Amino acid sequence: MNNRSATSPTNRDSLVDIVIVDDEQDFARGLARLVSGRFPEARVEAALSGAEALRLLAARKVQLMITDLRMPEMNGMQLLTEALKLDPDLSMVVLSAYGTIETAVEALHAGAYDFLTKPIEPEQLFRVVAKGLERSRLLTENNRLRQILSQQDSQGELVGEGPAMRTLRQAIGAVAQSDYTVLIRGESGTGKELAARLIHRLGGRADNPFLVVNCPAIPENLLESELFGHVRGAFTGADKAHQGLFAAAHTGTLHLDEIGDISPAVQTKLLRFLQNGEIRPVGSNESQSVDVRVIASTNRDLEASLRDNAFREDLYYRLNVLTLTLPALRERPEDIPLLAGHFLRRSCEEMGLAGKEMDAEVLQWLTARPWPGNVRELQSFIRRLAVFCTGERLDMALVRRVLEGSGQTDRPHRPVHGRPTRPMAYKEAKAEVVHAFTQDYVRNLLTLTRGNVSEAARISGLSRVALQKILARMGEQAATFRSQKGAP
Repeated sequence: MNNRSATSPTNRDSLVDIVIVDDEQDFARGLARLVSGRFPEARVEAALSGAEALRLLAARKVQLMITDLRMPEMNGMQLLTEALKLDPDLSMVVLSAYGTIETAVEALHAGAYDFLTKPIEPEQLFRVVAKGLERSRLLTENNRLRQILSQQDSQGELVGEGPAMRTLRQAIGAVAQSDYTVLIRGESGTGKELAARLIHRLGGRADNPFLVVNCPAIPENLLESELFGHVRGAFTGADKAHQGLFAAAHTGTLHLDEIGDISPAVQTKLLRFLQNGEIRPVGSNESQSVDVRVIASTNRDLEASLRDNAFREDLYYRLNVLTLTLPALRERPEDIPLLAGHFLRRSCEEMGLAGKEMDAEVLQWLTARPWPGNVRELQSFIRRLAVFCTGERLDMALVRRVLEGSGQTDRPHRPVHGRPTRPMAYKEAKAEVVHAFTQDYVRNLLTLTRGNVSEAARISGLSRVALQKILARMGEQAATFRSQKGAP
């Protein structure tokens, strides 16, 4: 039987597909009608055997499959195995009657997303279907991001497809076509040097030198000499002449990183260059002309430095001809899954490892964090996950181990009472808080009961089945808690 919502040919492609598998025809069709009534955007079909379900799966993309465990010829466990071979991202839900709970839990460990017990409560069914469809949507988005990533230059591109990054790329393209001085602003770790390199690479000086100097990293008494050079005997230890970075970057680009930290003396010499295109080496009485495009960057509030007389106003206006502001990572959370996949691939390549995949739950967790260190902090965290991942997939159990090993918790993005820090829909925020509470509660409860599921069920008021399902979703087993120290 085919239960379909009425739809026009133009929106049929936007439908999601759900397949109900049960050898009892009336039950399968009744369940299909029930699901179709609650989810009108879904195309729901009833299959009366595992073989029929596999034919449907081979013919088109299916987001969710609900299958009975006990069926003739091909049972639910066999169907689970074969279906996941055809589509590893398929969300599979198994149906179990009383007495087959252990088999259902086994199915979860074999790759099923969830299980339901007969008789089925409609509201519980709807919750499981909604979560399964959301999981499918996340995995589809993850695959889309992976395709985008494979088309991008892994070394030289600003990774991201959100509105902020599209706007930034357009601005970089426009700025690169001129030869004016550029001021790049943004928090630490947002990719200011990468943006400077892109401006150089896309401009008319691409075949000429691109040099970078981190101004605060060079002692103040040496920075002037490093930038403008010196003549022999200019100061103690200057036993030979030194060219300097401006002269070395002639016809190219010089990136002055953290320009807000330079001393008044260096500010004066830099202003002279920006006004006249000339530099004067330390200890010399003669100026020399150089052709260099300057790209400066800073994470400081230069306007505040102007008010404090710590930065020259005339230099500020010379630098601030063209300005780019890089968004913080918390301002573009939609790009985090793409960035995470990018860094995971690079980390595996750097360590000579086979490619690894990231669970959808991990991507959700990464996206919910504020990342005060921005892209640089995210990259470091992904590198740690790659180092400590012994399998092919990065899951939440690995995330918790890495966090615990660095003395962190898995809730730094919820500052008070579990409240998320990024804007989100009410349902999404509530689901995130409930999810975090459930995991914390179950871990603490099983630690106190030393892995005794029956005792934990009695204390919590949950059934043993409910606790087993939660543990399976968390990737945990009760035996893990039996070796831990519980209540005295």
